[in-house]
Amino acid sequence: MKTLSTLIAGIVLGAILVIYMLHRIPLDADNRLPSISSIPPVPPPATSTVDLQQPVVPELAAAASATPASATPSDAGVPPGQLLMPVAGIAIDQLSDTFGQPRGSERRHEALDIMAPKGTPVLAVADGKLVKLYTSKPGGLTLYQFDPTEKVAYYYAHLDHYATGLDEGRQLKRGDVIGYVGSTGNADPAAPHLHFAVFELGPEKHWWEGTAVNPYPLLTGKK
Repeated sequence: MKTLSTLIAGIVLGAILVIYMLHRIPLDADNRLPSISSIPPVPPPATSTVDLQQPVVPELAAAASATPASATPSDAGVPPGQLLMPVAGIAIDQLSDTFGQPRGSERRHEALDIMAPKGTPVLAVADGKLVKLYTSKPGGLTLYQFDPTEKVAYYYAHLDHYATGLDEGRQLKRGDVIGYVGSTGNADPAAPHLHFAVFELGPEKHWWEGTAVNPYPLLTGKK
């Protein structure tokens, strides 16, 4: 008799729980329990496609894909117009060919001076290895880069500061930010600019010496 009472009590308690749960679960428009397929899926988390290795400079997109004006090889082994503009936001028609201009009575300018506001990003003109970070009295904060063949060197001078994380031996890619325009060294503080030079290396491959080549046609495709 006691077992029967316990069974009946269990049945009654179970019925009460079922009725309670039915009142707790929301029904759809037809008074039916919602199906799993009607529950909207949880969207996946957003993913980032930002390249953390290299800062993005929008002005470079057109320059990087531009067709060179000429394919005639230069004395430096670099086709004219194949080097990227080393200062962000500067157009070809803003350049002046300052190569060979007199500097005092004893020397000539063996580079291009590219005028730009202080802090403007300076970009690697081509792929190649960063071989020297150097500070000198005339050039101020400077950077020397070899091309992949190590026959040509690129020289960037009067930098305000280097890009974060640069070290000698790093393989640079065309368009990498390597520093920022400044007026260190003997540059006029009122006229910040990048002093950019190209020179052919000798067999010793000394980063500090070589035969100067006019960078103007290498950047513009113009002679």
